[in-house]
Formats: sequence, C-alpha cells, structure tokens
Amino acid sequence: MTLHSRLQAVTERIVARSRDSRRTYLAAVESMRAHGTSRGRLGCTNLAHAIAAFAPDDKEVLRQARWPNIGIVSAYNDMLSAHQPFERFPALIKQAAREAGAVAQFAGGVPAMCDGVTQGEVGMELSLFSRDVIAMATAVALSHNVFDAALCLGVCDKIVPGLLIGALQFGHLPVIFVPAGPMTSGLPNAEKSRIRQLFAEGKVGRDALMDSEAQSYHAPGTCTFYGTANSNQMLMEVMGLHLPGAAFVNPNTPLRDALTIAAAQRVAKITALGSDYIPIAEVIDERAIVNGIVGLLATGGSTNHTIHLIAIARAAGIVVDWNDFSELSAVVPLLAHIYPNGKADVNHFHAAGGMGFLIRELIDGGLMHADVRTVAGQGLRHYAEEPYLDAAGKAVWRQAPATTGDDSVLRGVAAPFAADGGLKLLSGNLGRAVIKTSAVKAEHQIVEAPAIVFDSQEAVQEAFKRGELKRDFIAVVRFQGPRANGMPELHKLTPPLGVLQDQGFHVALVTDGRMSGASGKVPAAIHVTPECLAGGALGKVRNGDLLRLDAHSGTLEAKVPAEEWAQRTAAVADLGANHNGYGRALFAAARSIASGAEQGGAIFGVDAAPLSASGSIETVAATTPSMAS
Repeated sequence: MTLHSRLQAVTERIVARSRDSRRTYLAAVESMRAHGTSRGRLGCTNLAHAIAAFAPDDKEVLRQARWPNIGIVSAYNDMLSAHQPFERFPALIKQAAREAGAVAQFAGGVPAMCDGVTQGEVGMELSLFSRDVIAMATAVALSHNVFDAALCLGVCDKIVPGLLIGALQFGHLPVIFVPAGPMTSGLPNAEKSRIRQLFAEGKVGRDALMDSEAQSYHAPGTCTFYGTANSNQMLMEVMGLHLPGAAFVNPNTPLRDALTIAAAQRVAKITALGSDYIPIAEVIDERAIVNGIVGLLATGGSTNHTIHLIAIARAAGIVVDWNDFSELSAVVPLLAHIYPNGKADVNHFHAAGGMGFLIRELIDGGLMHADVRTVAGQGLRHYAEEPYLDAAGKAVWRQAPATTGDDSVLRGVAAPFAADGGLKLLSGNLGRAVIKTSAVKAEHQIVEAPAIVFDSQEAVQEAFKRGELKRDFIAVVRFQGPRANGMPELHKLTPPLGVLQDQGFHVALVTDGRMSGASGKVPAAIHVTPECLAGGALGKVRNGDLLRLDAHSGTLEAKVPAEEWAQRTAAVADLGANHNGYGRALFAAARSIASGAEQGGAIFGVDAAPLSASGSIETVAATTPSMAS
C-alpha cells in the first residue's frame, strides 16, 4: 500500500530536521558496540564482582563469556496495581533465558509512582520529573556494561517513557519491553464518572464515591480506561518494542506468562552474538516515531504523549514538534472509542480485535510505515497478528480478525468514528497549546467567554463550591508548567467543569499545566507554551478579558487591543509553597532547567530549537544526550 502523502511529507521533514542530531546519536551508539559479549571486555576484578552472587552453573557461564547476558530493569512495586504482577517475572525470565542459551540478571529497579494515587495531591508535582529520574535509574542499571540485551518491565504513565529514554542511551543493546496487562473489567468507566460528578455536586457522599472507585480499581493490572498507561502499551506495540499483541493480555494468565517467556527467549536471539542483531537504536528511528504519533491519534490516546513522545524522540536524536502531531491528526482517522472517548474499556477494545486489527487497518490505509525494524524482526506487518497458546502452552501467533468484533468500539479506516485524530495545535497571542477534541462534542469545541484567572486547581474547586462559577467563562489556570511546580496533572478540574458544562454553561480551560490522559469532555487548551514562569502570555491575562478557544480554526487568543496587550506586565506568583515539603525541594534543580512542554518538559536532551514565524522548529542544536561509553 502506498504511503499517504501527508505521512510521507511529515516523515521527510522530521528526517531533515533531525539529520545532524541523529547522526551524532548513531555515532555514539556505534562507539559502544562490543565484539563478543559486553562483559568480555571487563577486567577480572570487575567481572568477579558482577557474578559473585550467582549460582555456580550460571556463574561459570558468565565467566566463560560465551552466552548473552540479559539485564532485567523493572519498575516493580506492589502499591501500583499495574506493576504488582512484575513480582513473578524475573524468575520466569531467568528460566526462559537458560532454556534459550542465555543468562539473565536483575540489573536494577526504577522508581514507579502512581498518578492515580497522587492526582490532586502534592506528590503529583514530582510526577513529570519522575520520568527523567526513571531514565537516569535505567542508565544506572545498565551502566555496569555486562549486558548484551535488556528487558524493560514497566506499564504506567511516566515509567515507560522513562525506561525508553534510559534504554536509548544504550542504543547498541537489543531491548524488549515487557508489559503486565490490564486488570479485568470492573465498574463501567461512564458510571464511575457519573458518581464523581454527583460527588462534586454534593449529591452523594464519600461512602458512595469510595465504593465506586473501589469497584473500578479492584485487581492487579493496569487501570482499564484509555489514559496514559494504556497509551504507553499501544505505543510500545506500534513502535515495535513489544512482541506482537502483548499489550492488553490480562495479568496472571497462562498467555501472559507465555508472552513473558517468549520475550526473554526472543531478546536472547537478537544480540550481537547471533546472526539477527536488532539494537534498539535501529528500532526507534524517525519512522517509528511517526508510527507512534499515528497510533496515538488513531486511538484517541493520552495528550501526555505530546510531551513524552517528543522527549523519547530527542533521546534518539530525533526532533518532532506539535506541528507534526497536528498535521498528521488532520489525515489520521479515529478508529477506537475507548473511555474517555467512548464507553468501552481496553479489555473491550482487545476483544474487538485490538492492536492487530488496528495496525493492519493503518498499514493497509497507507497510514503507518510497515518497513521498520521491530524486535520481532519481521517489520510492522507481523504486528497485525495476535498471540494464542498452542497445545504445549507456548505463545504462537495468528492473523488478527479480518473484521471488528464490535463496531461501537473499534472500526476500520473505511468507516471511522471521525475523519481526523482529534488532536490539534492551537496558537495565538496566548502561545502554543494542544487540545484533544476526540471526546469533546462539536458544539463545545468553540468557546468565547470572559476569563477567570486562577493560580491553582484548588482555587477553581473552591470557587465552584462557593457557587461563583455558574456562568459562561474560560478558566485560566496559570503557573502550572514544568519550571513553576513540575507541571502536575489538573485532573480534579474535570468533574466541576463537567458539571457546569452539563448545566448548559459555555466553559473551557486554558492552562500551562497538564490534564489527565483520561480527561476529555470539557474543551481544554493545555501545555500552553511558553509557560508563565518562562515569560508566557498567560501571565498577562486579567479577569474579564474576552478569550477565544477555537478548535476548528486552531485559535487561542485574548481579544484585547494589541496596544494594551503589549503594554501589560506579566503577573507574579508566590510559588514558595510548591517548592518545599514532600520531596519537592530535591527537584529545585530540575525545575530551574526544565525545557518547555513542546521540547518534552525534560531536564536533559537536545537543546530547544528556535521556532520559525510559522511556529515550527526549523533548526536543531548540536548537543545530544550524553552517551555512556
């Protein structure tokens, strides 16, 4: 199938924009490649340290330096439901490695925080930066230079991006990502949302709210709505870092275990010691990044990836911007209706045909690059297959269903839910922002109303409780960017603003902060860049200013006379309370150097490139992520 011309044009633009930084990255990768096993280059004392605690048989294998050694990097902890199943994985992996003629060592653990626990709490101000901490922890785990490949065990919001950014610093290693799968379906997400709104209105008490939440989040596995965690799993699949069909198989099932075993055995086969060497630097190229963006758009995925995908790309020397997302969104159809874009959860999506059906439709529609390298070694077309258990209990693959099992959940490109991907770039005198429209009804996608300015989401909630927001307005929630307070998600704004919208008021949100990957029905211009603390224009907005958010034309502006706007000075906020306590003081350096949202909100990576008059990034700074040697 011929590639869509827009897909081809965006890919070529990214390749041209990234030429120098990608070349530098690949040169660093080449310098790290070893001949023979990695540990074969270590001194005797170094190697003795690395194998001292191992069983005698494995120790002898490691000492001889003939078999590949697989490093396991895990985000296991038993507070996160999505990561609790990883407790069992190292033992499965080690046994599978032995059977494949390899050895596996637990290289290191990385921190893993739960945004569901920290939503609306102080800990959320550490969330975005936890991604970069995870990246650094991954690098520490792999820094011993005794591994010939790695398996990364992670699922949730900042964890998979962090693991991937860290793994890309060791681009010479083959790396497979190993998911744990979603929990089984509980209380329907629409009912959970209804109870939350009733609680926000004071119509039900905390007991009813707690019962609802406990029925929704009830077992090991990923939360079943289509937020950032499940968007991560989709991305790992379309970018060729999972085994095909691994994303949404439930935890603690025979097929889940079989896929984990298969991942260990596969990664043992694709090291530099064999004939099918597939390093991660060759899997994550410009085409894979574009495939990730397309997958995000086609499924209505999390807006958090308009930050994370940029940071991931830059870790591989590739520069993308929001123009790329917006231009692809105009031609990529919406093929999935998963909550918050629909009523179904990811288990329903998986049952309806899941990733295999989706990927085949996009490839056949000319909307994905099929000629990419993947850890499966057969290009992306292999990912139009789904796993099942053979008679011996091993994972094998067959073609995904030719037709959807439920067209209210999953559709083909011939009859999509919408002609576009529902993610748009907004720009104007307030800055650049993104808006997710796939869950916003058409009648709510243009809002022109007076501004009400807040400096925290708590202030919005308090005004709502006092009954002061029963009118048309646009909430401007400022000083929420990476440099101000770590850019927490403002998820707790969804219920009160949703209530007001349901009551017939025209409401919207404009913020330099983030919203949850599961947010949707209220129009929200998010990630406004530059942020207020970096001189962004949101600091000039005053109560009563007429603002216009127009998702159709891509406009975000304050309708204030130009002369008056130019003479205004930006507001100043006292952020002292956001910088101390609960570990926040430890992240002062991160806040001070964080890049803007469109540059990935990162504390390292390619320097921010200047914007052209049209807003797109035209040049690339020469610096790239440092590579361990």
